[in-house]
Amino acid sequence: MRAHPMVGDSLLAVLLAAFDILVFAAGGLDPDAPGPSWYIAVPIDIAVVAPLVFRRKRPVLAAYAVYVVSYAHSALDLGVSGLVALAISLYSVQVYVGRKQGLLYGGAFVVAMAVAAIVKPEPSVAAQLLFSAFTIAFCWLLGEFMYARRAYQRELEARLHLLETERDQAARIAVAEERGRIARELHDVVAHSVSVMVVQADGAALALKSNPELAGRALGTISETGRGALGELRRLLDVLRGDRGDDEPRVPQPDATALGDLAQRMRAAGVPVDLALGDGLDDLPAGVSLGIYRIVQESLTNTLKHAGAGASAAVRVHRTGDQIEVLVRDDGAGRARRLEQVGANGATGTARQPAPRLSVAGGNGLIGMRERAHVYGGTLEVGPAAGGGWQVRAVLPVRLNS
Repeated sequence: MRAHPMVGDSLLAVLLAAFDILVFAAGGLDPDAPGPSWYIAVPIDIAVVAPLVFRRKRPVLAAYAVYVVSYAHSALDLGVSGLVALAISLYSVQVYVGRKQGLLYGGAFVVAMAVAAIVKPEPSVAAQLLFSAFTIAFCWLLGEFMYARRAYQRELEARLHLLETERDQAARIAVAEERGRIARELHDVVAHSVSVMVVQADGAALALKSNPELAGRALGTISETGRGALGELRRLLDVLRGDRGDDEPRVPQPDATALGDLAQRMRAAGVPVDLALGDGLDDLPAGVSLGIYRIVQESLTNTLKHAGAGASAAVRVHRTGDQIEVLVRDDGAGRARRLEQVGANGATGTARQPAPRLSVAGGNGLIGMRERAHVYGGTLEVGPAAGGGWQVRAVLPVRLNS
């Protein structure tokens, strides 16, 4: 019946018509009164209920068709199917069209009862009118209730659809953010490791004949750095594929406490690093701690690539209240090349220019550092240091339990 409502409505119309035909065959509601012939009564009995078949698809048209035929049906006293059809039509208009059309049809129903009272001012007619009025009120209230319920269901479905749309949009945004984060992680891993390997390979090639021992150490550093990079890349790709077993341990992301190991690797790569870490770095939020590590890693990688031979670096990480200050400075001479990489806000020139606060446009490494600082509401300054060299300064707010 739910899948094919016209079947149920057709069955209802057949039952109502059959009831009136049986009543007419038994002599009608008043056996003593003269009645119409079969050729008139049966078609009217069928015509008054036939529009109910279309009461869901064309509720207004079906209701007024019933209304018109019900005048003849009532005048000939052919049974109760006319009144029942009118009541069902009022209910259908109220539910499927709305309150305004329901009131109009209910008013037409009242007019029909008034006409009947005027034409036949008899006690039996008055009782029928009272019953009809009760039927009208009941059907109108029932239709009003069902209309409100259907409106509530439509509103609920619309809200659910909106929530599903917002959920899908949030999922797409989360996927995009995760892809950006993984892209930054891949860049940090590859850029740092490949830079170390290239520098060590160049040094090994130069020292291969004159100092084989130094060349061997450089090759060992290349091997160790490559294995570490492959391990991190494999871990990130496993996260992307999602095929890692639950029983396999996951390697944690580096954080600020791993800066000592990073400095040691840079020293092995040929860049003396003076590392000074303040207190309070153990309880940092994971994202902030990872951002600090990556900023220092990218800064030292740039020192290794561009500062020139013999350059050293100093790393200072200190916490003051709810802020973490990261300062990476080197004394290298390769300023011009790095200034060209910045390329934003007029940050090209000599080392004597003041270091601007940058919104970096060129160089993925600088963009990555900027994004890591800005995502936590921090700031990043990159530029030549006073007295020569290059300086990276980042300030990140600490949001514990956030």
